[in-house]
Amino acid sequence: MEKAMIREFLKRTAWCLLFLSTIVSGTSFAEEIDNGGSIKGLITTSDNKPAPGVVVVLKGTKKTTLTDDNGTYLLRNITPGNYTIQVSLTGYETTSQQVTVEKDKTVTINLQLNISEKNLNEVEVTASRNKYTKRSSEYVAKLPLKNIENPQVYSVISSELIKDQVVTRYEDALNNAPGISKLWSSTGRAGDGAGYFSLRGFAVQPTLVNGLPGLTNGGLDVANVERIEVVKGPSGTLYGSSVISYGGLINTVTKKPYDHFGGEISYTGGGYGLNRITADINTPLDKDNKVLLRVTGAYHDENSFQDAGFVKKRYIAPSLTYHASDRLTLMLNTEFLSTESTNPTMLFLDRGTALFAKNLQELGYDNKRSYTSNNLSIKTPTSSIQAQAIYKLSDTWTSQTIVSRGTAKSEGYYSYLYEASSAIPGFPNISPTFARYISYQNGSTNTTDIQQNFTGDFKIGQFRNRVVAGLDYFSRQTQGNSTGYVMNGLVNMAGNDNGILSRQHTDSLLNASSIDNSNLKQETYSAYVSDVFNILPSLSVMASLRVDHFKNGGLTAGTNEKYEQTALSPKFGIVYQPILNTLSVFANYMNGFTNSAPRQRASDNVWQTFRPEQANQMEGGVKVNLLGGMITGSVSYYDIKVKDIIMQVGGGPTAGYTQGGERTSRGVEAEIVANPVAGLNITGGYSYNDSKFVKTDDKDYEGRRPEEAGPKNLANLWVTYKFQNGPVKGFGIGFGGNYASENMILNRLTTGVFTLPSYTVLNGSLFYNTNKFNVAFKLDNIGNKEYYKGWSTIEPQMPRRFSGNVTYKF
Repeated sequence: MEKAMIREFLKRTAWCLLFLSTIVSGTSFAEEIDNGGSIKGLITTSDNKPAPGVVVVLKGTKKTTLTDDNGTYLLRNITPGNYTIQVSLTGYETTSQQVTVEKDKTVTINLQLNISEKNLNEVEVTASRNKYTKRSSEYVAKLPLKNIENPQVYSVISSELIKDQVVTRYEDALNNAPGISKLWSSTGRAGDGAGYFSLRGFAVQPTLVNGLPGLTNGGLDVANVERIEVVKGPSGTLYGSSVISYGGLINTVTKKPYDHFGGEISYTGGGYGLNRITADINTPLDKDNKVLLRVTGAYHDENSFQDAGFVKKRYIAPSLTYHASDRLTLMLNTEFLSTESTNPTMLFLDRGTALFAKNLQELGYDNKRSYTSNNLSIKTPTSSIQAQAIYKLSDTWTSQTIVSRGTAKSEGYYSYLYEASSAIPGFPNISPTFARYISYQNGSTNTTDIQQNFTGDFKIGQFRNRVVAGLDYFSRQTQGNSTGYVMNGLVNMAGNDNGILSRQHTDSLLNASSIDNSNLKQETYSAYVSDVFNILPSLSVMASLRVDHFKNGGLTAGTNEKYEQTALSPKFGIVYQPILNTLSVFANYMNGFTNSAPRQRASDNVWQTFRPEQANQMEGGVKVNLLGGMITGSVSYYDIKVKDIIMQVGGGPTAGYTQGGERTSRGVEAEIVANPVAGLNITGGYSYNDSKFVKTDDKDYEGRRPEEAGPKNLANLWVTYKFQNGPVKGFGIGFGGNYASENMILNRLTTGVFTLPSYTVLNGSLFYNTNKFNVAFKLDNIGNKEYYKGWSTIEPQMPRRFSGNVTYKF
């Protein structure tokens, strides 16, 4: 009852703040009308690099701003006249220039900062900005939009944070985003082999790369990650239904070429056979810096902490940028990842009968045992190519044409352990026993995405509009020639295993299994438009709409599998900034949807194509951007309602389906990313989620928390401090970790509840950084905590491990 009151209070508070802010904005309308001119430009350092975080002041006025991460700035609504523009940054000389502003015109002033002779020792201060965040994104809204003026919540995991934490696995990087928790690791199996994560109560996979559909069935490599954007809430309006979940999406932004020679080579070694070499090399290919090449790569070997298991990765990612003219830029991003590994150990609980054990203590599992063999591995090569042409049509309009292709394959042995209480006749009522099932996977997935976007930043009268309008074609074709699943032994938690895990014996079992040949295809044709409309410089609204036509079929699709559906997906948002670029109050309505395949109606067993399932979110909150971006953060409350869920009635061949189920997911999220003083960087967050099925014809689930929802409470923190002066200059220390409350991984009336316990995992690091070298030592899971993840499964996680890293920069 108390929690419900708190949630209701937060909800009412958010909407009251929005209402009050709208009233306040009306009182300032006369002051805020944009009827003047503008100044924009690029600030660079003496070595011609963009200078982020530079203070830009228009002397004699209250106009001031900071350059963004690309070194650009914009001052608006300036009364026509003559002014002096001044820029300053610690360690550099203050620079100024005269400028004349005319009504309804934009003047460009580019300035270069020169190193101050008095402060030569302070030049490194430019790198002490808030490196764990990014103040804007061109992907989240498909527009270059600052976080503080975006009505949607998202978290950024930067490459700097990944390096500071000596992260070598993509899933570990995601521990730095509030509200996201791993459900299970990448399995590599065909179709859905990428890792699964819980976000706002819904399962999601990392299926976007640079805002485009990407294939990740063998797991991603962090070597080419510039940042990871964890975008919260259903985002079907801009991204469709194929690559998002109702909880949000995960977008990986890759490294891009820049205009001078540079790079780094790094080695990381650690416990359990970790050996990893990475390289990142960038160079212009011509003297005019028009053709730019960047190549990143990784060589990664690692063993399991259990009695068997390994992973081998070979990765290379060349990218090319060609500035063909002042208006036209061509970009090519490619990635090639070859992975061979054993499956992570997963114990699948029986979902059809009462649980024999309801917690880890009753189960009696020894997490050092993998119940697999290094002879039974799976290969999961993936490749992707993204080509785009960006053409500046005018000062206000830009065209973006994108073609993206991806291929993911799975070839090898996939195995899992399934609780044998119902699978094995005469199953004895003794210590829990699991049956090992194995399939030989032989499948591939090919995707094609073609987008044409037009983005504009213009005025209608005195009102600013930022618009994206686009067309999107996406296809996914899956081909499979995998075997069925065969049983290879029983595994008893008391220590008995009567399986034979040789490749020869396993192949003999699989030879008796049938081959499942399939060739299926899905296509989506979409059009969308989104407009950020500034009523005032401090008050903006966003309105977006998508029309999405989905086709399902393919060579092996049955008559009832071939269908088409059309869905509309709207999105609205409002942002008011009581203190411009510093404090914003926001609210949004967002939509997501899922296409529904034909099923037999429960009433008469006639095949019917049901309506698309719909998820609608209402959210309100506050964002801050203090001290010029040195402290950023957000607090929000969200309420997601899913309707038109298709529910099964009955079981077996006579099962039928009805539509009308409902589910809710509500929660609070908070995040802070700060660099309050030089050398100190902090990132942390907390989330609370309350999810449940509120209406269903299947009483097995009604009123219960979904198994994909993950823990109710999650918290993350990471703090580093680098000494700035004295004999210990360059040395630093890092400390932090993650907390998760208990997790009901199986929660049904039939089975009962299996609960994984809460856990707190702490990590620490020591490092020494110079201009040319970085050295770091990391201790993960300092307390050697035994903990587990799962989604009707139990997967043991990494115990304590020490690792070291050395990096040479050039």
